Amino acid sequence: MIPRQTDQDAGAAGGILLSRGRLRARLAADARDVAAAQALRGLAFFGPGGRADRDAHDDLCDHVLIEAAEEEAPVACFRCLWLPDGAALGRSYAARFYDLDRLSALDGPLLELGRFCVRPGLTDPDVLRIAWGAITALVDARAGRMLFGCVSFRGTDPAPYGDALARLGAHHAAPERRRIGVKAPEVVRLGPGPGDGRAAMKQMPPLLRTYLSMGGWVSDHAVVDREMNTLHVFTGVETAAIPPARARALRAIAS
Repeated sequence: MIPRQTDQDAGAAGGILLSRGRLRARLAADARDVAAAQALRGLAFFGPGGRADRDAHDDLCDHVLIEAAEEEAPVACFRCLWLPDGAALGRSYAARFYDLDRLSALDGPLLELGRFCVRPGLTDPDVLRIAWGAITALVDARAGRMLFGCVSFRGTDPAPYGDALARLGAHHAAPERRRIGVKAPEVVRLGPGPGDGRAAMKQMPPLLRTYLSMGGWVSDHAVVDREMNTLHVFTGVETAAIPPARARALRAIAS
């Protein structure tokens, strides 16, 4: 089991990572908090009346809740898993779906982000902003070298995302030294062609757009995940490659 982060890293369990106006981000303190995150994930991934989303990987992760002052339930959440270096990537959730051998030589702490979701129908941009501020605080506390995860498109049909998938393949595929291999039994290759840029950005999940704005890159294929009813791409961003202006903006939110 991967040890959870310590109080010195980014606040004790349940401690507030970031607070801005009516919103705050904090680490889950107990099983009840984790259950609240799982319930929100179920709502976001499976719809009203669906089951809570939980899996064995939850026990390895820290969970972050984004809360609003007037709300009893979290408005957003994600889970995170710290790995000491690339040699430990086999423990990640992403390793279930992707061949990560070319990342095994990475040194320094790596942070896997997963199950990121916002309450359906909520469009407040401050929610995503405070989430990334909290992620920045976590990364800076441990001098993380890389963020990565599986970023999902809703549904398993690639047709509605043709421009986005083409654009990702043409402009944002991982460099050769970081190329992600195929492991899942059912995949969709990205590309060919540049895709319409404006349409592509509209088709991409907000989380993916944020990764790309930080210099992130993706696998050259999407995985068809029928259990979660999603298509997802492996997405990584090396912190040293984040544009300085973007890094300053993130730290301004986190400070």
